[in-house]
Amino acid sequence: MIFSCSVFHRTYLLNNTFIQLCSEIGALSVACRLKTGLRRKTMMELKIQLVPTGEIILPPGKNGESYCQNCSKAVGSDGVRVMMESALTARDRVGVQDFVLLENHTSEVAFIENLRKRFKENLIYTYIGSVLVSVNPYKELEIYTKQHMERYRGVNFYEVSPHIYAVSDNAYRSMRTERRDQCILISGESGAGKTEASKKILQYYAVTCPASEQVQIVKDRLLQSNPVLEAFGNAKTLRNDNSSRFGKYMDIQFDFRGAPVGGHILNYLLEKSRVVHQNHGERNFHIFYQLIEGGEEDLLRRLGLERNTQQYQYLVKGNCPKVSSINDRNDWKVVRKALSVIGFNEDEVEELLNIIASVLHLGNVQFGAEESGNAYITTDTQIKYLARLIGVEGSVLKEALTHKKIIAKGEELMSPLNLEQAASARDALSKAIYGRTFTWLVNKINLSLAYKDELYPANKNASVIGLLDIYGFEVFQQNSFEQFCINYCNEKLQQLFIELTLKSEQEEYEAEGITWEPVQFFNNKIICDLVEEKFKGIISILDEECLRPGDASDLTFLEKLESTLGGHAHFVTHKLADGKTRKVMGREEFRLLHYAGEVNYNVNGFLDKNNDLLFRNLKEIMCRSENKILTQCFDREELTDKKRPETAATQFKNSLTKLMEILMSKEPSYVRCIKPNDAKQAGRFDEVLIRHQVKYLGLMENLRVRRAGFAYRRRYEIFLQRYKSLCPETWPNWKGRLADGVSTLVKHLGYKPEEYKMGRSKIFIRFPKTLFATEDALEVRKHSLATKLQACWRGYNQRSKYLKMRQSAILIQAWWRGILARREAKRRRAAANTIRRFIKGFIYRKQPRCPENEYFLDYVRYSFLMNLWRNVPKTVLDKSWPMPPPALAEASEQLRNLCMQNLVWTYCKRINPEWKHQLEQKALASDIFKDKKDNYPQSVPKLFVSTRLSLDEINPKVMQALGNEKMKYAVPVTKYDRNGYRARPRQLLLTANYAVIVEDGKLKQRIDYSALKGISVSSLSDGLFVLHVPCEDNKQKGDVVLQSDHVIETLTKVAICADKINSINISQGSIKFAVGRGKEGFIDFTPGSELVITKAKNGHLSVTAPRLNSR
Repeated sequence: MIFSCSVFHRTYLLNNTFIQLCSEIGALSVACRLKTGLRRKTMMELKIQLVPTGEIILPPGKNGESYCQNCSKAVGSDGVRVMMESALTARDRVGVQDFVLLENHTSEVAFIENLRKRFKENLIYTYIGSVLVSVNPYKELEIYTKQHMERYRGVNFYEVSPHIYAVSDNAYRSMRTERRDQCILISGESGAGKTEASKKILQYYAVTCPASEQVQIVKDRLLQSNPVLEAFGNAKTLRNDNSSRFGKYMDIQFDFRGAPVGGHILNYLLEKSRVVHQNHGERNFHIFYQLIEGGEEDLLRRLGLERNTQQYQYLVKGNCPKVSSINDRNDWKVVRKALSVIGFNEDEVEELLNIIASVLHLGNVQFGAEESGNAYITTDTQIKYLARLIGVEGSVLKEALTHKKIIAKGEELMSPLNLEQAASARDALSKAIYGRTFTWLVNKINLSLAYKDELYPANKNASVIGLLDIYGFEVFQQNSFEQFCINYCNEKLQQLFIELTLKSEQEEYEAEGITWEPVQFFNNKIICDLVEEKFKGIISILDEECLRPGDASDLTFLEKLESTLGGHAHFVTHKLADGKTRKVMGREEFRLLHYAGEVNYNVNGFLDKNNDLLFRNLKEIMCRSENKILTQCFDREELTDKKRPETAATQFKNSLTKLMEILMSKEPSYVRCIKPNDAKQAGRFDEVLIRHQVKYLGLMENLRVRRAGFAYRRRYEIFLQRYKSLCPETWPNWKGRLADGVSTLVKHLGYKPEEYKMGRSKIFIRFPKTLFATEDALEVRKHSLATKLQACWRGYNQRSKYLKMRQSAILIQAWWRGILARREAKRRRAAANTIRRFIKGFIYRKQPRCPENEYFLDYVRYSFLMNLWRNVPKTVLDKSWPMPPPALAEASEQLRNLCMQNLVWTYCKRINPEWKHQLEQKALASDIFKDKKDNYPQSVPKLFVSTRLSLDEINPKVMQALGNEKMKYAVPVTKYDRNGYRARPRQLLLTANYAVIVEDGKLKQRIDYSALKGISVSSLSDGLFVLHVPCEDNKQKGDVVLQSDHVIETLTKVAICADKINSINISQGSIKFAVGRGKEGFIDFTPGSELVITKAKNGHLSVTAPRLNSR
């Protein structure tokens, strides 16, 4: 349901009583978001819906109206009235969630009826102010999920329904904000749910606190310490299937971020007698059954155990091997995993299990009696197992169990034991081994939980939240020394509760001058004094009886109690009681009237349990054990220490005194656990049993004090320091009296006179809602303050950065300028020296090398080499080369040759065979025609071809006439007749052995290379050449005059094929050739502007050719 109403702040404070009622009745949780602007109108929004804790949260309708899921109509303008009726109906059904809101708060009947209503609706938590009352439901409830944890995280204590998480979060936030250590005291009868409550608190911190990898390890170890301690320290009793048989106080350490970083556990009075004896319907410690039921076959075989608890004397006395609510096999797996998480290595686990098995084997050691009455061992098999598991010699152990060592006048004597004494010695050894091993186990867990600050190793200022989970008040058919100590512990805790919640609160009101109506309550200090008073208390009398010489026994102890405490109002024995009381008391019993009721204690065993003695020879053999855990448990110094150890009761009293000091130094929170019935049945509400617990827990007195008192009080300086920002007159500093500052502040906040009182040094606020409104206003104010602080800080931070950067920049600039100046001076100095040396070297440059010119000469050489490196020829044709200095002329020439060789070698390495052949021809042409014939330069860039005529251009008859001769080159030429010099087109074919002049399909002339006498060509740019052949040869008609457009190529090919490289004659003016036998002809060559070939008047062949190059 959502409704919005605009109301003034004071109207809100008045109506908030109704809102709180709606929130407190258990079925409703009203989440009020008060967006306050003090002295302004505020908007109040309520959101209600059904949640597993029993609250009803109604969602809004589509148009903003409110709908109830159980109603057919929407809540309109009279929505408040409808919600009030719904709230009152729910309150009648499930009660109020804070007993302070009970109308008849002085009625015990109304108190119990409210508990019953909530219990029926599975609402197991209820407040008395800040004290949480928890009723054990004996079933699983869906109220411990991660969702629920997040719901209670960081929320004000009364804004949500009662829960163990609310107490946990409130203690955590108080520790963070007030910087004061906290403790959560969990008290109640055995079976009321104290251990489960402590586990829920640990789980809450593990989930909601900040985490890192290291923190997660600590969280896991904190959580996993529970199953280990429960396995070794808890047992099934008549009242509780998982009863803590030891007291536990755990400190959880938090760092400055609020993350759990360590822990420490203190244990108190382990019930060691349970190791050797259990009442009917009870069991030994869980670990024995877990080992036998869950241990692997190989493990049991190594330990010498059987998977049958009935085989072990220490496990059959209670006749209760199995419990329906306990799965020993699964619990064994949990314990093994927990041991590894905590940090136990395999060797430690093995030795620990050896000790557990050895206790079971000790219980099976049986004795027989000789005729003299001396005891002897009849079960040698058990001794063998014990010797191997403990690591001692079997014969020595056997002797130690049947004899005791007596030191008289400096001599050691071994005195045999009778049957009863041997059994007692065996049981005493079992209890000592188990008890000391348990203490070692707690110390080992403490080592793994120790706070180690890696960043600041010296910093040990961790904040602490303590958890006290200690045995509850116990009353059995037979109550012995253990119940006496347990109930004494509960008396001390009740006294602490009275001191901190009842007596101290009333004394505080009186000291502060606050008008107060005193609340009567029972102060149990008289009972605590009865137990612990020096010289007159029960513990002092018990110690005195244990230490006095003579025949002291449990009955003499009882007589001493009667003679010393006979007139005490809270002490009764059979002898001192009236006739009616004697009928229900044994002669060996005494009765104490505890705050929780009357308890009869049987004195049998008091002296032995208080002495807790172990024969010296048994201690010696344990000190020699090869088991590393036992050697730590049994210190050899005990054997040499002549001082008598403190009795068990005195040790316990001293431990409790230290515990009280620890708790008094912390800010306490209380969880009061109630057991609804003795049968451990879900849904059963035993009113008589609960009334008894309500009475002895002092819940009614606590309620009356809370109802009459004030919910919040703080010293003026603390209150003003926290809330001064809400008032302009007190912000940022108040310079007057603190009381005046607080008065000014609360007036500005609009507190009504009935909402607060001003004491001498503190302000007292009656209603939590008043504080919540102040806290909400502070939360709003924090945002504006934070914004202002952030702005100031950012400005300051940025200016600091700027100034720092500016100073740094100035420093860097000065430093850099200095470097530049020094570099410049150094550079100029070096330049001056260089110039000076250069000039001097230049003056002495022509003299032999000396100190004056060596720099100059080296520089010249260096300059030449660098110039050469930059301008070295890149190709073979590049003939450039830098001019060397005289001193390097020879070296330069050698370098030039090397460079050219390298270029040539590189070039040759890259050319292919075809290109190589081309170059060879070009080289030959160069040798023949270079600087001799005008048109040679024009032929250089033109590649020589293998032929100038294709096969299609040559008549097939010619090819047929050539036969097997392979044609190497063919070129079209012009032949000039010897008579008349008529030009006729012909083809010149070259083969390997001869040259052929072809006309169409006819071979006109064949010239064998061997008959070729020479070749003549002019030096001009014409293409005429003459092939000289011998006239004596009848086959030849005379020399052949030919013209070719590719004269350089053609002659080069002819020279190669005919091997007539040296037979080519280049003529300057004219060429004489043979026309026939005895006849000669001439070719005259003259330079001109163009090529003209004609027959001159003188009968010569005249060739005019342009000169292309001047030679």
